[in-house]
Amino acid sequence: MQTLIAAEGFFRTGLLFAVSTESSARKVDVGKKSAIEGVKVARISTISYFAVSQLKNQIECLRDQGMQVALICSEGPELSNVRFGAGLSYVAVDLARDFSPAKDLVALFLLIRIFRQYRFAIVHSTTPKAGLLTAISGFICRVPVRLHTFTGQRWATLKGAMHWLSRISDKVIARLNTCCYADSVSQRELLIRKKIVPARKIGVIGKGSLAGVDLDRFSRAKWASSAAETRRNLSISDSSKVILFIGRITGDKGIGELLSAFGQLSNLDYDADLVLLGPLDPDYEGIFSHASRPTATNPRIHYLGYRDCPERYLAITDVLCLPSYREGFGTVVIEAAAMAVPTVGTKITGLCDAIVDGVTGILVPPRNETALFNALRRLLENPELLSKLGSEARARCITDFDAKLINCGLLDEYARLLQHHFSRKRRRK
Repeated sequence: MQTLIAAEGFFRTGLLFAVSTESSARKVDVGKKSAIEGVKVARISTISYFAVSQLKNQIECLRDQGMQVALICSEGPELSNVRFGAGLSYVAVDLARDFSPAKDLVALFLLIRIFRQYRFAIVHSTTPKAGLLTAISGFICRVPVRLHTFTGQRWATLKGAMHWLSRISDKVIARLNTCCYADSVSQRELLIRKKIVPARKIGVIGKGSLAGVDLDRFSRAKWASSAAETRRNLSISDSSKVILFIGRITGDKGIGELLSAFGQLSNLDYDADLVLLGPLDPDYEGIFSHASRPTATNPRIHYLGYRDCPERYLAITDVLCLPSYREGFGTVVIEAAAMAVPTVGTKITGLCDAIVDGVTGILVPPRNETALFNALRRLLENPELLSKLGSEARARCITDFDAKLINCGLLDEYARLLQHHFSRKRRRK
């Protein structure tokens, strides 16, 4: 069964956005597979960390289904974890995350040259800067199918001129692309309500998320035998409850509130450790390199930087914490859920789809360290609740967020949009 989202205007525009509710779907049917086999598709993201951590499974799936895939993003060490070769290539383009006119102009011309050289049938971007430059260059090159997936809005936390520039950027993305997606239902509603994207032009695949979660990879049983060793390597006792953060170490992710809340827990002598995984953003480089850095003043805070195997640390985790100010969905939430780890997150667009408050985790107001402290303390003091939330989180993840299901829905979209494009082209002749 296919439930249509944003289908108003479908017969007029020919655009189709589908949410698959069939959890048993695992393979693209023969007809659709023949429609995508050999098709050239570019997946574009700003930074390699995002591209690899969020899209690796999906782009390899596209390759395995017979598509010719090119990953385009800035260079980074994370790319060594992707199996490039026949059917999957990498094209380096230096895409600045922040506003940088000179770099952005160079990147735009590079993308135009690459699109003309490779003659992609589909270009599909994620992240704001990659989205804007891809939308402009794809439109100029008349790429047949131009797509963008919104994964959170930078303008939500910006002020002044940068807020409006960011909003205008998202509107340009929506205007120049064939169609767009949001990685959560609440985010789609926000984009429509703020008049960023018309309702007829944006949909959600499945129940949400960018690429679902690989249930074979994120399996607690698979890592059970090495859990004790991981704890020893981090000097974490067997009795300690582990709170884990995964993501960029930056203010917008609520790191300040998390460090403060955990500091309060430590002062009250709770038997708990905090593990931080992810690259440092410039706004936190000074804090973590200074002599008074959190890991120096509190030995129970462990900053490990980027790790290409977060599941190793999820296997020793009791609760994931994501006190973000803005989020499209929060992929790490369902990765944790796959390993029966509940999440304490903020009550914001996106995370309210990834976390069912009181069922698979706890939602607290953003920028509120007291509420965050109380939620973490409640779980540390109530192991039965912690276990129940984790079990419910895993059950929901299996039903709604299996990567095979989300990838199948995306491949369906690619096939339909290509068929629509070529049928329109034939009618014009």
